[in-house]
Amino acid sequence: QVQLVESGGGVVQAGGSLRLSCAASGRTFSSYAMGWFRRAPGKERENVAAISRSGDLADSVKNQFTIFRDNDKNTVYLQMNNLEPMDTAVYYCAAKNAPGTSLYYTRSESYEFWGQGTQVTVSS
Repeated sequence: QVQLVESGGGVVQAGGSLRLSCAASGRTFSSYAMGWFRRAPGKERENVAAISRSGDLADSVKNQFTIFRDNDKNTVYLQMNNLEPMDTAVYYCAAKNAPGTSLYYTRSESYEFWGQGTQVTVSS
């Protein structure tokens, strides 16, 4: 079992940057593949980034989004640059107890644990 808490959301102007953090409880963070998802108003939840236990990255939906993790701090991050109003959404991190170190997951159904989400609003 792992609990996830996102932070770092807020209001930013178009072209700006934000770094989201997702802190995980427990001592087995390195056993989890991690992902970031978002849900914009009126749209379905979509994956924006995913990372394996060993740091392998899925192709990012958006080139200006970068996921990285610090296993010593039990934290996964999402660096978002050059934000656009269409990036406005609630952003969620998710964790999956992964059997392989190089596996990452981009489907929400693959994940077992979710955070509560953090709102990102990009103004034009």
